[in-house]
Amino acid sequence: MPDAQRRTSQENGIERMAKRVKPRKEQKHQNLPQNWKFIFLEELAETSNVTKAAAKCGAMTSYVYKHRRENPEFRQKWGAALLEGYEHLEMETLERLRFGTAPGDAKFDIPNALRLLAAHKESAAREKARRGKRDRATVLASLNAKLDKMRERRAAADKLLEADEPVESRASGEQGA
Repeated sequence: MPDAQRRTSQENGIERMAKRVKPRKEQKHQNLPQNWKFIFLEELAETSNVTKAAAKCGAMTSYVYKHRRENPEFRQKWGAALLEGYEHLEMETLERLRFGTAPGDAKFDIPNALRLLAAHKESAAREKARRGKRDRATVLASLNAKLDKMRERRAAADKLLEADEPVESRASGEQGA
């Protein structure tokens, strides 16, 4: 939609939803390699570019987006790959800011890299929080397992003490006689 039409529809209070692309026939049975998801996620982590990652594994961009919508596990891995890509970009930007670029290095647009990092700061923070929740859940499960073992040991020790009490009370009764 051209900008003039978009402004006109927004001014009239009409919001138009972007049409969702229907899967094309050739998209349904793509001859993708068995490990296409791995290839896609590796390239996404390296480039933070969905189009390049899709091309690398031979998938159509609309197909990978559709797969992300329909597959929660893939969606999580996608988020993790993007977070990794943003971390790479952040480290590369920091390195170039600190040490500059060597002659002959590819051009690196630091202002745009900083804008991109700022724009995706929220999504990166969400992904880090999601990872933290998983780690907290793992820690909590581990602590609960340790507490259960401690309770079992305590119960076993209490049983031993109960079994020893009659012997002790007999022994103290015999001493009193």
